[in-house]
Amino acid sequence: MHAQRLDAAVDALSRRRIMLVLFVGVFMAALDTAVVAPAVPALRQVFGVDNSQIGMITIIFSLATLSSTTLMAGLGDRYGRRPVYLFCVTGFALGSLIIAMAPSFTVLLLGRAIQGFASGGVTPTASAMVGDAFPREERGKALGMLGATFGMAFLLGPLVASLILLVLSWQWIFLINLPVAAVVIWLGLRNLPAKQLAANPAPLDWAGVVVVAVMLTSLVLGINRVLDNALGLMLWPALLGLALLCVPLLIMVERRAASPVVPLHLFYSRQLRLTYILCCGAGFGMGSVIYIASVAVAGLGIAAERAGLLLLPLVIASSAGSVIFGRLLNTLGSRLVMLIGFGTTGLGSALLGLTETAGLWIFLPSSMLIGLGVGIIVGGTLRTIVLNEVNLEERGAAQGLVNVGISVGNLLVVATLGVIADAWGGGMTGLAIAYLASAVCMGVMFLLSLGLKSHGEELATALATSEASSGA
Repeated sequence: MHAQRLDAAVDALSRRRIMLVLFVGVFMAALDTAVVAPAVPALRQVFGVDNSQIGMITIIFSLATLSSTTLMAGLGDRYGRRPVYLFCVTGFALGSLIIAMAPSFTVLLLGRAIQGFASGGVTPTASAMVGDAFPREERGKALGMLGATFGMAFLLGPLVASLILLVLSWQWIFLINLPVAAVVIWLGLRNLPAKQLAANPAPLDWAGVVVVAVMLTSLVLGINRVLDNALGLMLWPALLGLALLCVPLLIMVERRAASPVVPLHLFYSRQLRLTYILCCGAGFGMGSVIYIASVAVAGLGIAAERAGLLLLPLVIASSAGSVIFGRLLNTLGSRLVMLIGFGTTGLGSALLGLTETAGLWIFLPSSMLIGLGVGIIVGGTLRTIVLNEVNLEERGAAQGLVNVGISVGNLLVVATLGVIADAWGGGMTGLAIAYLASAVCMGVMFLLSLGLKSHGEELATALATSEASSGA
């Protein structure tokens, strides 16, 4: 039997242990994106860099993450989730060590690139492993818990970093990953299920890997306009053009590949095409959260250093939404859950613009609505839809595309909402218009969600996919 389903052979206790290993690994990777901001002043002082240079910490991480996501997800399908997941956790720890020991800013960026490259495989591989080890009725709950890690990381990251900076030094923000990674690796070797490898696997699709990396790198650099000068103004349209040119090239390369890193037939499914578009919308809604603290400053007159505290209710609502609707997913169906998520996010975004007029009484509930909606749409729903539509051998690649879609949506926030806010003066008026634009985007995603399969159709597809994987 070429592919044997794992969930039938994994008992409840084993699934809890698997979930612990996956949760801690994903949380470690998510937390590291939230702990960097408090360390920026210390890093600028130690390495003598300016704001433009320090921004490369985030850009390098994003580039490396996007470049590796499809590769790592495909390797998981090919060689098994466990070795790829543990390799990524090990790589993340290595990158953390290099950052902490960095004698120069260039070496620090190298460590950050290694971190990002490893991080690109953690979440899609973990999500695919949930599909392998958990029965269909439990996947939404498990994926919802993984989705909640991002809200928890957003909340705890700055707090953990601030405490470490107060007691120790900035290096320990990254060194703390080493014992965590060691525990994940030890537990993973003992508890994560292994996969029997094919005798003669097809050659790895290196051409596809390179084209995807060039396409996504060009997209990131083009959208972020990394060089804020005359050269940058000339380059960013060319970079976006290069990203577009890579699309037909990727199609040509993948059609010829024996084992494509991006299986093109995934896009033949209307449900999957729609889901990947919704992933971009989910990433857009998730990314819009970064400007809410600015709304507190401009609309409420809160000091910048205290504005972050007002995001606590949002983060709690986001984590709750991810977990609660993950549990309800099997009862309500993906279409209804996505409608609730995008509708809630859109309503909160529209109301947030009234902050200057209505004050805290509108800011808190509207920001909580955004948090709740983001938790719902970025939690386990999108990943569950994908698991229901693809067979066992392609779960990693399909989950990797979810990550890419969400990341692209995040990048589009920077290219749109910030520009809109600045075009209208950069104050509360500009932010209100920017969030109104975000509400319109969420409204479009709401309408698109109506095209998802009904709950009954979804269950029938999941059953057929499960039977096909069992008999493959």
